[in-house]
Amino acid sequence: MAFMFLRETIRTYRERDPAAKSSMEVLLCYPGVHAVMWHKLSHGLWRRGFWLLGRFSSHLARWLTGIEIHPAARLGRRLVIDHGMGVVIGETAEIGDDCYLYHQVTLGVARTMTGKRHPTVGNNVIIGAGAKVLGPITVGDNARIGSNSVVVDPVPPDTTVVGIPARPVYRRLRPAEPHFDPYGMPCDDALDPLMRDLEDLRTELHEVEARVARLARQSSSSQTAAE
Repeated sequence: MAFMFLRETIRTYRERDPAAKSSMEVLLCYPGVHAVMWHKLSHGLWRRGFWLLGRFSSHLARWLTGIEIHPAARLGRRLVIDHGMGVVIGETAEIGDDCYLYHQVTLGVARTMTGKRHPTVGNNVIIGAGAKVLGPITVGDNARIGSNSVVVDPVPPDTTVVGIPARPVYRRLRPAEPHFDPYGMPCDDALDPLMRDLEDLRTELHEVEARVARLARQSSSSQTAAE
């Protein structure tokens, strides 16, 4: 079972990272692989009630890889953590299958509370570098979170969000063929949500100005005809 897990993880890294030249390179030189492998040990200790050992094991992994994963967190299959330095995954976080996280991603809490405090991330989700996903929210399947975004509201499936706070830039009406969006950014030149709203307001203003000018000309023509 462990061998199958390692083999599919290495295969996933090689498929998604063009810099990976060989399976041995991925196994020896990719901290994301090391962190996930170590987490399996820490998580196993935690589930068996060895909480201190689980925490100490995860602490060693953080020291060696720069990636902090709480031993209670639940990780899906074929998780890729690219570069990895500064990634933080909290205690009650859950991550689905085939997800991709870049460096400095945080799955954290929005406020102090008990119980479920961290996000639940669906399948095939990409979270860009520096993004913060906070609170017990759900990120739907196939979602994309742009770099440096701060997400505090649920993200629907098949949706890309960017900004602070994060807002949707577009949503596919039907899931397209599986594809990869580097750093969680859409492939097209979608505008930042705030800039898009400003452009919409500017367009509406021009339409109102044109309508007022047209009404003014009609009023002037009516007055001239009356005279």
